Amino acid sequence: MLIALLPGDGIGPEVTAEARRVLDAVCGTALSYEEAPVGAAGYRAEGHPLPPATLDLAKRADAVLFGAVGDPSCDHLERALRPEQAILGLRKELALFANLRPAKLFPELADASALRPEVARSIDLVIVRETNGDVYFGEKGMRTTPAGRRQGYDIMSYDEDEVARIARVGFETAKARRGRLCSVDKANVLETSQLWRDVVIEVARDYPEIELSHMYVDNAAMQLVRNPGQFDVIVTGNLFGDILSDQASMCAGSIGMLPSATLDVNKKGLYEPIHGSAPDIAGQGKANPLATILSAAMMLRYSLGKPAEADRIEAAVAAALAAGHRTADLGGTTTTSQMGDAVLAAL
Repeated sequence: MLIALLPGDGIGPEVTAEARRVLDAVCGTALSYEEAPVGAAGYRAEGHPLPPATLDLAKRADAVLFGAVGDPSCDHLERALRPEQAILGLRKELALFANLRPAKLFPELADASALRPEVARSIDLVIVRETNGDVYFGEKGMRTTPAGRRQGYDIMSYDEDEVARIARVGFETAKARRGRLCSVDKANVLETSQLWRDVVIEVARDYPEIELSHMYVDNAAMQLVRNPGQFDVIVTGNLFGDILSDQASMCAGSIGMLPSATLDVNKKGLYEPIHGSAPDIAGQGKANPLATILSAAMMLRYSLGKPAEADRIEAAVAAALAAGHRTADLGGTTTTSQMGDAVLAAL
């Protein structure tokens, strides 16, 4: 099975290197890798954040393991050439529409959460985020008002098929967990959200065993802090999901701990940590590789049909934390490679 390895920028190469070490230890020669530049690295190499050869590799591969993109030196470029466009381009070209972001607190990290330990310990949820629509892919631009003032605009839209498709992923995810799905929208203000809610209710008829609830996004943000244990699976749109999943990461201890998977209809996926490229610490051995290692475990489970190997990796991460290993984001001094060593030792 071929893995497209796209390390990207900043700490991306450091964390993906540790994930590959773990994959090699678990899977041996069952996996092969091809590496290609993406993000600012892609722009510097080929003049575009998603070079044609990189996109071709992603299409040929059985799965994509992605590091991170982002580089302040590219901030002056037109939007289409900025590093972040690589991830949007991959989602569009590979038809990746369903992002799964689990947020579960490892017991050893209760003191790292921004919440009181007794609240933080209840966190065990998955956010299912639609990633191929919404304001990120809608019409956008700059224009001048009749009064001569500059005005920026971004159009939020979903059609009913797009909503039904992601809703089914939400229901299926809840079916495999504790049977509760909360659909998050802003139906009291947005027509897009009203359609979202209507379609989710329609799809729910096919899942009578799932307990469905609805929540406005502002209340959901508050409830994630107040009582995160009430959530099992959250399904929401691209913009709201982007915000809520980062919030959930800090409730679970650190953004450096949370993996993600973005899947197409056949469960081919792109797997990445939800943190950014962190250029301020790149090359210093301070980055936490656990989110990328856990993303690799998700890759084994969802795209490569190796759930037992995924379980082994997740257990090894828990064992490394239980042994007291902590990178800087968790208040410790363990280096990136040392954390990789600790996971390998636990394996």
